[in-house]
Amino acid sequence: MPAVTRTPRNSWIEQGLSSLAAGGPDAVRIESLARALGVTKGGFYGHFAHRDALLEAMLDTWERESVDEVRDRVEREGGDARAKIQHAGRLAFSSDRLLPIDLAIRDWARRDEAVAERLRRVDNRRMDYARELFAGICSDPEEAEARSLLAFCLAVGNHFLASHHGNRTRADVFSDAADLVLKRPHDHRP
Repeated sequence: MPAVTRTPRNSWIEQGLSSLAAGGPDAVRIESLARALGVTKGGFYGHFAHRDALLEAMLDTWERESVDEVRDRVEREGGDARAKIQHAGRLAFSSDRLLPIDLAIRDWARRDEAVAERLRRVDNRRMDYARELFAGICSDPEEAEARSLLAFCLAVGNHFLASHHGNRTRADVFSDAADLVLKRPHDHRP
C-alpha cells in the first residue's frame, strides 16, 4: 500500500499568508486554501485543530520572519549602523513577501485586539532593534529614540500616503527623508 502524502504544514501557512496579504483575514478560509493548494481540506486537520490555530501559526511565522530572520540576516551580513538600518528597512518594508503581509496585519489589528497585541509586540521588538542600531549613530538616547520613531514611521507610513511631490518622485523624496534620519549628529547640510 503506497504511503499517503500529506500537504506540509508550512504549505498551509504560506497559502494562508498569501491569502491574508491579498484579501485580509476573511480571505483565509480552509476551503479556498485547499483549492489553491490543489488538495482536499481534510489534510488541513492533520496539522491544525481549527482555523484559529492556522491564524496563530501565520502570525508566528510573520513575527519570526519579520523580526528574528531580518535581524539575523542584517547582523550576519554586517556593516555599520547606517547600513544595517537601511538593510533592515529594505528587508522588512520593501520586500515583495513581507510588506503585503505586514500591511494586511496592520489593517487586521484595527479590528482584532489579539492581533493588535501581537502587532504591538512585533513593533516593540523592531523599535528595540532600531534603538540599538541608532545608538551607533548618535550617543544621545533621546535622539536615538526620536530617530528610531522617525525611521519606523517613514518605513510604514510611506505605504499609506498618496501625495505627489511636484517634479520629484516618491523614491527621491523618500531617499532624502531617510538621509535626514540617518545623518550623523555632526553632519550639516548647507
